[in-house]
Amino acid sequence: MLRNYLKVTLRTLTSNKGYTFINIVGLSIGMAAAILIILWIQNELSMDRFHEKADRTYLIYNRDHYQGELFAWSSTPKILGPTLATDYQDVEAFTRRTDADFLLTVGEKKLKSSGSLVDPAFLQIFSFPLLEGNAENVLAKPEQIVLTKEFAERLFGEASVVGKTVRIDSVHQFTVSGILEDLPANTSIKFDYLLPWSYMKTLGWDDEHWGINSIQTYVLLKSGASQAAFDQKSRTIKIDHTKEAAMPSTQEVFTQPFYRDYLYGKSENGRLVAGNIVTVRMFIIIAAFILLIACINFMNLSTARSERRAKEVGIRKVAGVKRSGLIAQFLGESLFLSTISGLFAIILVSFVLPYYNGLVQEELTLPLQNIRFWLGGLGFVLFTGLLAGSYPAFYLSSFNPVKVLKGTFRAPKSSLNPRKVLVTLQFTFAITLMISTAIIAQQIRYGLDREAGYDRDQLIYVFMEGELDAKTDLIRHDLQEKEAILSLTKSLSPITQRRSDNMGFLWDGSTTDDERASFILFGSDADFVSTMGITLVAGRDIDIRKFPTDSTALLINESAAKAMRLEDPIGKTVRKKGEDSAMHIVGVVQDFIFESPFQSRIAPLMISGPANYYANVMHFRLNPIHTAAANLATIEEVLNTYNPDYPFDYYFVDQQYAKKFGSAERTYKLVLLFSALTVVISCLGLFGLATYTAESRTKEIGVRKVLGASVPDITVLLSKEFLLLILLSFLIASPIAWYTMDQWLSDYSYRIAIAWWVFAGIGLLAIAVTLATVSFQAIKAALANPVKSLRHE
Repeated sequence: MLRNYLKVTLRTLTSNKGYTFINIVGLSIGMAAAILIILWIQNELSMDRFHEKADRTYLIYNRDHYQGELFAWSSTPKILGPTLATDYQDVEAFTRRTDADFLLTVGEKKLKSSGSLVDPAFLQIFSFPLLEGNAENVLAKPEQIVLTKEFAERLFGEASVVGKTVRIDSVHQFTVSGILEDLPANTSIKFDYLLPWSYMKTLGWDDEHWGINSIQTYVLLKSGASQAAFDQKSRTIKIDHTKEAAMPSTQEVFTQPFYRDYLYGKSENGRLVAGNIVTVRMFIIIAAFILLIACINFMNLSTARSERRAKEVGIRKVAGVKRSGLIAQFLGESLFLSTISGLFAIILVSFVLPYYNGLVQEELTLPLQNIRFWLGGLGFVLFTGLLAGSYPAFYLSSFNPVKVLKGTFRAPKSSLNPRKVLVTLQFTFAITLMISTAIIAQQIRYGLDREAGYDRDQLIYVFMEGELDAKTDLIRHDLQEKEAILSLTKSLSPITQRRSDNMGFLWDGSTTDDERASFILFGSDADFVSTMGITLVAGRDIDIRKFPTDSTALLINESAAKAMRLEDPIGKTVRKKGEDSAMHIVGVVQDFIFESPFQSRIAPLMISGPANYYANVMHFRLNPIHTAAANLATIEEVLNTYNPDYPFDYYFVDQQYAKKFGSAERTYKLVLLFSALTVVISCLGLFGLATYTAESRTKEIGVRKVLGASVPDITVLLSKEFLLLILLSFLIASPIAWYTMDQWLSDYSYRIAIAWWVFAGIGLLAIAVTLATVSFQAIKAALANPVKSLRHE
């Protein structure tokens, strides 16, 4: 029987090559798209879950009110981890982590890469497997370093290098104590090397201040310990340890399971309820609907050909085949097609996966050697085949053999038949995606077109290492003499990054409530305004070369002046509560975007002189009389002269600013990709239906032409049904798209207003695509010779 079913299936498919091709292509594209999305979703959902102790590992968060809003954030004081381990019996181990960006030297090879400074228990809490070394002691001693296998090979030329020496920042010698396997794709903690926390003390970076939140703290609770109970006991630890301080803390602490932090890392009113999970949920829906659309094509084309197969069904029933046998036959055909499509889909995914990885910025792979992948793939194919073939199987098997063989059977004519419903559903989702893509693109463009408040063009920065700080004046003199730069300034951080903020500032007229006002902190030594291309609203720039007292000078932005209620800020003094030294305001600068360009509110900002910050970054304003390449070559030459131990690693500010749009642009590109695939799949089905409609109405078209109908009349006749369905789809999709995008835009305070013309434009585009798809077959049928279609009547 199976052999007979297979013969019938092959005969049916080969006798209808066009429909078979459309079905296989549509299903293959739909399944490939679904597989790509599922690979990404699986990676997102599995993020950080591979750690053996993940169920007991927690990240510490703070929670507090600022300006009437409740916020939560994960940066903590350095002293918090050791205190938790000492004071609370529920804590089995703790580790702190902060990013490191040192220059590593081996012989003549120098590499600068990202690492982490961690406590000794880091590799006992987190399951990053060691190829060489013991997790309990690889970071137990000072001046030990652990490398990933890939980084060891880059640094030494081989992976087995335990016991060999690495020089850090051309100053300190470290011994390789362990080699880690390369980090998996589904880890949110990324590094090339690990250094012991004791190195923080060597560098003078460690402190015991409860008011400085600068690192991340993780705790491993003992088996059986309750997270809720631990949170309750440790909630006021920062408050309790700062009661006697000049500015007591009001910040509470709580824990978040570490494996949840990647998906639920966004605070809403002090609760971690959102984050990457929102995007994951959106793409789960997209994957489901893309697969559904591909299945709808199969259903539509199968049911559309029902009259052609009616006699086959009738003869089989008369011959004694039961309805269950017919259902099995048609489901078998569907499963056969879905199997072929599944194989083509895997081939297609293998081909496009490298490009897809570049788009999502991940290292996704097809686990072809994993039995669970093939079992899951088999289930995926079976599900798709049964879903696609279910309706045709039950529909075709229900035909009455008597009516069929008498020639009186006709497929039911109805203004609301299942095929029309499926086409409407198909294009409803396609149009929803098209509208969403257009609105996301608009929002990104809205942010890109926003005035940043400073001149990003011809502006670069380098991180200050080695002798750069001490040789700043010499570097400035040489570069200006060589006409490579117009100016340079030192600062606490790049102008594109927020590195520090604080509160507890006092000024003339400030109130107790003002002590809770938070200000972003920045710094400069001289030429800040001219180097950054910022507009000075009042006063002057900081300049310690011309005014030595400017070491305690202060620039504020317009938002800070407003928050401080200072109508004439110049000359006013500002000091930190509990400290005697004061800063004097010398200028007010126009607000500029320091954080996200999608935030409407510009935060209050203080730019202090060098007495109140340490310089981390040097910004250069390139001289436009030379090319950027020539200027960079000159800067490299000068820096290598004064700082020979360090390579010239520079960053263009405009490129770093563009990275602020990275997440939104990735979402846009993914939605655009799958929107395009959805339209392609839908149009394939529409083309097949248009072909069938033209074929099934050949005689009707011949009669109409004999009676005088023109080619445009025939074309309109065959196209209007599809156009009406697309219009209905548009009417249904529009409110769905509006609601979805309104929810998505709610994450952005600086956002577009959803415009009616976007919907109108997408509606016209959908109609144009439909006409382009259907018109070919409609015009072809209208141009056919009516004699050929009527000669057998």
